[in-house]
Amino acid sequence: MAISAFKNEALTDFTKPANKKSMEQALLKVKSMLGKEYPIVIGGEEIFTQNKITSLNPSRPSEVVGVFQKADVNLAGKAVDTAAATFETWKFVDAKKRADYLFKAAKIMRKRKHEFSAVMVYEVGKTWPEADADTAEAIDFMEFYAREMLRFAAKQPVTKIPTEKNEVVYIPLGAGLAVPPWNFALAILTGMASAAIVAGNTIVLKPSSDSPLTGWMYFDLMREVGVPPGVINFVSGPGGSFGDAVVAHPKTRFISFTGSKEVGIHINELAAKVQPGQIWLKRVVAEMGGKDSIVIDDQTNLEAAASATIASAFGFQGQKCSAASRAIVVEKVYDKFVELIRAKASKLTVGESDLPSNYMGPVVNQGSEQKILGYIRKGLEEGGRLIAGGRKADGTGYFIQPTVIADVDPKGTISQEEIFGPVLAIIKAKDFDHALEIANNTEFGLTGGVWTTNRKKIEKAKKVFHVGNFYINRKITGALVGVHPFGGFNLSGTDSKAGGRDYLLLYLQAKSISEKVK
Repeated sequence: MAISAFKNEALTDFTKPANKKSMEQALLKVKSMLGKEYPIVIGGEEIFTQNKITSLNPSRPSEVVGVFQKADVNLAGKAVDTAAATFETWKFVDAKKRADYLFKAAKIMRKRKHEFSAVMVYEVGKTWPEADADTAEAIDFMEFYAREMLRFAAKQPVTKIPTEKNEVVYIPLGAGLAVPPWNFALAILTGMASAAIVAGNTIVLKPSSDSPLTGWMYFDLMREVGVPPGVINFVSGPGGSFGDAVVAHPKTRFISFTGSKEVGIHINELAAKVQPGQIWLKRVVAEMGGKDSIVIDDQTNLEAAASATIASAFGFQGQKCSAASRAIVVEKVYDKFVELIRAKASKLTVGESDLPSNYMGPVVNQGSEQKILGYIRKGLEEGGRLIAGGRKADGTGYFIQPTVIADVDPKGTISQEEIFGPVLAIIKAKDFDHALEIANNTEFGLTGGVWTTNRKKIEKAKKVFHVGNFYINRKITGALVGVHPFGGFNLSGTDSKAGGRDYLLLYLQAKSISEKVK
């Protein structure tokens, strides 16, 4: 049967009563699941440990979402050894069959999409639209990478010569480690895990300790569609001791990581050291955050620019590596823009994420809450002017008001360090060229954008704004699989371009085969 062209999964319109009711029913179903205990699964064997990880609802921290096992160094070795042994058979499974697993899983996830979304509402505090977009992206990743594997498995073009028959085939790498983040708990996890296994690799999947149930939902789905035991080994545990043991293991062939700059650098350093018995250089695929800017020119629609900035800064409480944490504004329109942002930010509702009336939910945990509030204090201590928010919002959850700080020094702490929360720094620039200089003044290079109607300025910005994902006259979040291949420069990571035509190459290696015919 012919496979249709890839098409992005449609987002759900929750203003329609039927969709709203379906989501409410999914929330009730998932609520009845809360508090259960889940095992580590290595090669099909379910394992329970003495030490546990408890996943909590950040909207209501007294509510236990799930209880998970805390793996130790011994289980790290067992998981890698199992993945490596399974690789010896999985690598020979036909690419079409591997792709079919993803097509089947995408079909089931599509039918149960609100259930997957509801888990994220409870576990990481995503609002309905944010959770729905996360699930849609997960579906997209499976659909897209399944098609991509079929493309790489097909006959590849090589230059012909009369004396030889030549071909290039793409083969998998081996056993790897997948370490997804909690902020796109389903989408990024699904993307990195699905890409690895459809390419013929096996993995140790270590979900974030803030979102293990979301990771379990994916793992259990792949078991349901028949992915053999040992292809995906689900291991919950601390990133430190367990994660380091897997990264350093001589049988680990690759590490796929999305998270903080500090952890990404550590993984890269550890993976670079060749261990006794190791016969390859490990491949590291790292996405490590950003300090993303929207440049606001005086030649633009300020109302639209302010709305896009608000959406980019405060969607999912600013807990996106792509979030706009800096608005760099040309001084001619600075005061007017600041007032527009103040008015819009002050209208945003904050509260429990299962209530659809709230635009923002909680930040992910208490440690994150305290860190963000510390950054707000630092921003004000360094001379910033509080425009909106600045403190905890009402409620027992980890709620922080959408916070806007103006007059921020371009080299100030909150202008340079990734906050990962609902905090927007506004910086004044002399003119558009000066704004571009400020935009490039961090160690990151993930996303960024400009708002201007001046074509010459747009063309200059396209050349000099040094980010992996650059947006013009729109928000700087919401990359779509296949449409906006995603990944950044500098200390934002290895520019993996997830959701693009280059991504699967990170999990493959090319073998050139030549046979003499005359």
